Amino acid sequence: MVVIRGALKQNTGIFSTFRGDMGLCIATLLSLSKNPQEIFRDTLTVYDLFKSEGFRASDFLIVAAFQVAAQSQKSDYERVIQRARTFYDSMKAKHFFYTGADDYIFVTMLAITDLDVTASTMRIEKIYDFLKNEFWTKNSVQILAQLLVLGKSDDAGVDRVLVLRDAFRSEKIKMDKAYTLPILGILALLPVDTNSLIREIDSVQAFLRNQKGFGTFSVTQQELLMFATSMVVSDFADKIKDDMVRAALSTSITSIMIAQ
Repeated sequence: MVVIRGALKQNTGIFSTFRGDMGLCIATLLSLSKNPQEIFRDTLTVYDLFKSEGFRASDFLIVAAFQVAAQSQKSDYERVIQRARTFYDSMKAKHFFYTGADDYIFVTMLAITDLDVTASTMRIEKIYDFLKNEFWTKNSVQILAQLLVLGKSDDAGVDRVLVLRDAFRSEKIKMDKAYTLPILGILALLPVDTNSLIREIDSVQAFLRNQKGFGTFSVTQQELLMFATSMVVSDFADKIKDDMVRAALSTSITSIMIAQ
């Protein structure tokens, strides 16, 4: 980790976005890679390619660049970034005020897949229209829709979002807030029954709250719920048979944590 953080300082300017709050997060992600220094160099390359396509410098763009560097072949970088641009522009055209830098991560994840841009964008819009009146935070609904499409959800999966929302509410667990709503979409994609999910998340929440650094003065209830849910999702992800969907959801949970 120390070596990687040193590389961050050596290869980026003093005012670089890579030296901001996201520096430690990227260093952590890189440390989990097989070839962290190579992935870091590729991340810098991809980051510049993103900016040349009109994406604005931000912490979110750093994560997006890392995703491409870690999950794509070098020969595919430009194609993936162009696809991400198309996904982004399509969403911006429909939801100008809700689409911004915080969508960079998820449009990039969509771009890395082999999903058709036009069909996927239409599917995202259909899911958004179905769910927009069910939740208060419209930006989170858009991210939720992106995740459901990324996870290749059918209509039953979309319906399950509302079933889970109501089930958690009955247990006084608020999963429909800005932080946790996207994760609710990931839970809907897991092949795990609702009662098991509620039981596990409630148990992990209680465990974390009693750990040092997770007290009420350090971590809010929504943050605690996000941490607990992330751990449960990671534990159950192996039950997903589709390798691409499993990898996408694992990346999604990491990205959501970082984006917050």
